[in-house]
Amino acid sequence: MTHLRIKTILYNFGLYKKRLTTIKHYIRPVLYINKTKMKLEKIIFPIIFIITLCSSCSAPESPADLNIIFLHHSTGEFIWNGKPPSLIRKAAGKVSDNLADKISRKPYLLKLFEEHNDISGKNYLIEERDFPKAKPYGWNNFPFDYYNIWVKNAGEEPYKEEPTLEILTKDFKVIIFKHCYPVSNIKPDQDSASIDSYLHTISNYKLQYLTLRDKLHSFSETKFILFTGAVQVRANLPEDEAKRAKKFFDWVRDEWDLPEDNIFLWDLYQLETEGGLYLKDEYALSPRDSHPNKTFAMKASELLFQRIIDVIENEGKETDLTGTQD
Repeated sequence: MTHLRIKTILYNFGLYKKRLTTIKHYIRPVLYINKTKMKLEKIIFPIIFIITLCSSCSAPESPADLNIIFLHHSTGEFIWNGKPPSLIRKAAGKVSDNLADKISRKPYLLKLFEEHNDISGKNYLIEERDFPKAKPYGWNNFPFDYYNIWVKNAGEEPYKEEPTLEILTKDFKVIIFKHCYPVSNIKPDQDSASIDSYLHTISNYKLQYLTLRDKLHSFSETKFILFTGAVQVRANLPEDEAKRAKKFFDWVRDEWDLPEDNIFLWDLYQLETEGGLYLKDEYALSPRDSHPNKTFAMKASELLFQRIIDVIENEGKETDLTGTQD
């Protein structure tokens, strides 16, 4: 087995990083195995098979009272887990999400739901999904992308392998979705707005949001929970763009969101900024990394959980938009 072959296998499992000293823990055993003419697959794949087999041996779940899906990218993953994802979880996730859940600590949001089910006697089942995926659609979840997949290309067939609302609403009665922090890079408005424009301006965002709201209203039996946008640390976001982001998300909260409908907000923007323009440094992974750190991710997970339960059981009337109980 060549060194290149070893790298390829490790890349597939998310384990190989250049200049990462811990890779020695993976490469040295592989080199030893190669010397004894044993194949790496004889060790790795039986382990995966055993874990997968054990997972399939668990007792069948009872029918869900409610199926919930959380659509997200990286910031959402941090909130789902209640912390930044570990290397082990990333590696296992290359094989399957179920395997990642089995060999790493249970995601914090999932754990909160299981505890609630045990106490309340409910059986709310929540799952998460990257949306849209990196391929073939592209790793973009701006207002344009939700409009593009769910409105412009609506229907019973997936669009570039991404599920439309016609597909999602057949399986899920609560759909949670969000934007990642690049949504805050908002440019000045142009002479005219276009709903089909990918240019990130307030006027384009508004057109896409208004049409999206009409589409969500057409699925009256489904509840939708939308995050106000994730924002960035001061070092990564020009002040003029930060001010436009605040203006847009103020509009979403104060004008776009209507009372007594099937759309509910969770105000991540307020939690991240606490009234300012930026993700506070003490909530960030670092002053130059706009992902949430463990402290904030866990707090956000708890507040999101409270908001979801309140939306399901009380039409969102017993928490404010951040999920804080009134």
